[in-house]
Amino acid sequence: MKNEMQIIHSVFELRQRLATEPTVAFVPTMGNLHEGHLDLVRIAREHGRCVVVSIFVNPLQFGPNEDFHKYPRTLQADCEKLQGLADVVFAPAVPEMYPEQQTMFVEPPPVATELCGAFRPGHFRGVATVVMKLFNIVQPQVAVFGKKDYQQLAIIRQMVAQFNLPITIIGAETKRSADGLALSSRNQYLAENERTEAAFMNQMLKGIAQAIKQGERDFARLEQDAMQTLESRGWQVDYVAIRGQQSLLRPEPGEKALVVLAAAKLGMTRLIDNIEVFL
Repeated sequence: MKNEMQIIHSVFELRQRLATEPTVAFVPTMGNLHEGHLDLVRIAREHGRCVVVSIFVNPLQFGPNEDFHKYPRTLQADCEKLQGLADVVFAPAVPEMYPEQQTMFVEPPPVATELCGAFRPGHFRGVATVVMKLFNIVQPQVAVFGKKDYQQLAIIRQMVAQFNLPITIIGAETKRSADGLALSSRNQYLAENERTEAAFMNQMLKGIAQAIKQGERDFARLEQDAMQTLESRGWQVDYVAIRGQQSLLRPEPGEKALVVLAAAKLGMTRLIDNIEVFL
């Protein structure tokens, strides 16, 4: 019979619990879980005997004007959703993760100041630092991240490679609603008319991907046209960008693996999405 899922709040207790596990697959989250998160946990189950999900709203990755204190904390509901999917939920309080002021950080590569990083200064430094701490605490063999946060995934892949961490990173496909909208904890903030319009971002990205596949190479024009189209429909656009999948830099001539990324606000809700293009 399967053991009951455990909810653990301390690093010491978690290390004791995992000490004898032959393989650990890990899904780091900030909670407020939806079907997209649960998909990551199901993928983790295919790669490890013990599946650990962390739920921690990380103060280091929120800017001074961002929604750290408003970010939904729904631990009980999250744990109910994880029953039967995860073996261990690690839900530390902030003082458990940061027992003293964090003065050492993982400094991400320059691309962390572009795309979302240009609009959220220090965000990826906070992400990379907490993920490194979680990796050291959990010591998984495998970790699963969603492709929706494509820049985050790329930076974590680079961190794992450059620090020689013995962890396989799996990028999971974005889970979507029937109309194509990427599932996100922030979707709940959308008003009804905004929720209908939100699906347009994915349609627009598909159109750009199609144009690239058909031979369009004036990427700057594709980006500019897409931003103007979004703005004309009432979006506040941060960026639409065509980049190389691995580096997230502007594509070299002849580069075959591209990604089209976008971030924009509808009302007060910031949405991100992307679509990979293989030539």
